[in-house]
Amino acid sequence: MKEYMQKLGQQARAAAIEISRADSATKNLALLEIADAIDAATDILKAENQKDLQAGKEKGLDAAMLDRLELNDARIAGMSEGLRQVAALQDPVGEISDMAYRPSGIQIGKMRVPLGVIGIIYESRPNVTADAAALCLKSGNATILRGGSEAIHSNKAVAKCIQQGLQTAGLPAQVVQVVETTDREAVGELITSNAYVDVIIPRGGKSLIERISNQATVPVIKHLDGICHVYIDAQADLQKASDVAINSKTHRYGVCNAMETLLVHSAVAQQCLPELAQRFADKGVELRGCEKTRSIIDCAVATDEDWDTEYLAAILSIKVVDDIDQAMVHINTHGSHHTDSIMTENYTQARRFLREVDSSSVMVNASTRFADGFEYGLGAEIGISTDKLHARGPVGLQGLTSLKYIVLGNGQIRA
Repeated sequence: MKEYMQKLGQQARAAAIEISRADSATKNLALLEIADAIDAATDILKAENQKDLQAGKEKGLDAAMLDRLELNDARIAGMSEGLRQVAALQDPVGEISDMAYRPSGIQIGKMRVPLGVIGIIYESRPNVTADAAALCLKSGNATILRGGSEAIHSNKAVAKCIQQGLQTAGLPAQVVQVVETTDREAVGELITSNAYVDVIIPRGGKSLIERISNQATVPVIKHLDGICHVYIDAQADLQKASDVAINSKTHRYGVCNAMETLLVHSAVAQQCLPELAQRFADKGVELRGCEKTRSIIDCAVATDEDWDTEYLAAILSIKVVDDIDQAMVHINTHGSHHTDSIMTENYTQARRFLREVDSSSVMVNASTRFADGFEYGLGAEIGISTDKLHARGPVGLQGLTSLKYIVLGNGQIRA
């Protein structure tokens, strides 16, 4: 296994040099060729995916996992469309910014450059193979993709389309490599391949990300949880607040930017909670509340564990707070630094919330469901990072690059 992963790493490092100097037209051509290859291979992709689905059923995978695993016509078309959308995005590589003259006469600025070799470890969804490959390719990086064993046939079939498109565009097939073994040792080798891999991006459940975070010697871009909050302030427009709270929770349940805890100022709790409780009940959401909440509406008891839980389900915890300070302390203590929103018409309170809540996305009068690369205008994302270095929030093309200083002179020497 060590020799196999070392070979992948060596090939990726060599390919990274080639893709880093490829121009935008070549990278875009590769993306479009991959999209065409995926469209042409629809029947093959579905046949290979059926092998994974059948194996998954035999292993007793639940319905939600099987749904994430499935490749149907719409999802395959979505993969190819995603590749074409990435091709249409502005290429960040080579961008020069902040050029300024120094007293010595030299000019100093910054240039955006690829990270190098990116290892991506993910579960279930075979479409991630195409999505991740597209973003890494466009940002000038080579990538090693290690999908879950439950999707091995699907991932290998998508990889063939990717490598076909790369070669048609005149780029090395090793720019994107899929680990073709289900041996768990491959993950351990990948996340400690400091000589060949520059960064690891895990996409999956909490246990996977925790394992990688604890064991990796290669830098990791990650998020562990999406414990998101909406805080309804004393000076909120309660109709707006109700609509945003409902959307934040019920638009989709199993996503990292769904609200998991609702905080309500005590001055408006009596007024807004009964209506909200009814709206949530109509959606089939189970409510768990603090003592003050339960004195206003009928709901289950919220335990200490609830405040630290990412439900990813139709369950919501509610807490009544005395003021914005108590709300922000709760968020910074129990949140996951993902996405938090305040509902208020008070400009000063909004500014305080933006400044003092320590999350990768902080919002005023908007649903947490907007925390998404597409909604932010990034075109696509490889994930949402709750780290502070090197990328934070939705990680798009720019998040897969770094900056280096450039200096322009005309023979200057330092005195």
